[in-house]
Amino acid sequence: MLRTVRENFSDTVVSSLRTFGRAVGMAQESVVGAVGDLARRELQWREVILQAWRLVTVTTVPAILMAIPFGVIVSIQVGNLIHTLGADSLLGATGGLGVIKQGAPMATGFLLGGAGAAAIAADLGARTIREEIDALHTMGISPVHRLVIPRLVAMVVVAPLLNVLIIFVGVLAGYAVAIGGQGVTPGSYWATFGSFTTTADVWMSLVKALIFGFLVVIIACQRGLEAKGGPRGVADAVNAAVVLSVVSIVCVNLLLTQVTAMFLPTRLA
Repeated sequence: MLRTVRENFSDTVVSSLRTFGRAVGMAQESVVGAVGDLARRELQWREVILQAWRLVTVTTVPAILMAIPFGVIVSIQVGNLIHTLGADSLLGATGGLGVIKQGAPMATGFLLGGAGAAAIAADLGARTIREEIDALHTMGISPVHRLVIPRLVAMVVVAPLLNVLIIFVGVLAGYAVAIGGQGVTPGSYWATFGSFTTTADVWMSLVKALIFGFLVVIIACQRGLEAKGGPRGVADAVNAAVVLSVVSIVCVNLLLTQVTAMFLPTRLA
């Protein structure tokens, strides 16, 4: 019994490492290929625009619906805390920093890792099951250049835009709650928001969203291209893409937060 458990565990670890290696290889090939296609002006802009539009259509409305309650929750919870400390005027700074530094990039990553990853994995998984990927190999066409790179470029473009949208909606929602329910004056809210929120915070938020989008598209493309077993395989690929994307985003966000806290501590603008 113990031997069987040990063998299963070792097989799982080896399989995970091999999967990770293939993902790293696909990421490297995709980045190098995208740069080369841009330099040679061979990038499939029509496919990029189509994929970007698909991502926008499946994430924009959920992003707004997620940003509003998040901004409200941050404003209420932080507002209650600082109210007990007698620092109501700092609500703009704390609420804005919460949305910009953590809320917006995490919400962006989760939306892209949910709706975006599911759409990409389902599309590529269905193509794999229908043997379209094998047909591309037969014709000498690289699936990475034909299918992965346009989705990668689209995701890199959409992720920061989605992050900006969530920041805008989340900050406005927090502002409305602070003014209407917390008794904060508009002037003090925006004054503290501008004093503590720096351009470095906004740029770091955009960089986080960019990294999360990159992780999502690589994981989703790999899971889709490696789907097997018929329609059940497509469903498994979608499920694996979503779960792995969310877990990767959480782990990478923890690492980036620690690095940011060390090198870019919160300070007055």
